[in-house]
Amino acid sequence: MNIEKTKAQMRKGVLELCTLAIIAEKDAYASDIIEKLKSSDLIVVEGTLYPLLTRLKNDALLQYRWEESTSGPPRKYYQLTEKGEESLNFLKSSWNNLTQAVDHIINEEQEKK
Repeated sequence: MNIEKTKAQMRKGVLELCTLAIIAEKDAYASDIIEKLKSSDLIVVEGTLYPLLTRLKNDALLQYRWEESTSGPPRKYYQLTEKGEESLNFLKSSWNNLTQAVDHIINEEQEKK
């Protein structure tokens, strides 16, 4: 079993949820999202995040606006749409159900030992 590969797959599985949650806190620039994910040990490279942001925008979960930057070109800030907020709430609920189920199985197994 390749533990690193398994861990990477688990992180990829929650990336959409975490990205939507970060943007829900406040409108976010892609590098801000990457930094927040890295600081939470959900290591992500730009090559992973940008396709996800594009897909979320195409699915009408995100929208963006351009803002001028004092230190370079204009920046694209993402924000949730109403559909994005609904999706985030659904994903949070699904995540809570999943973690409860996994915790139940793990704790049940430990109690048998």
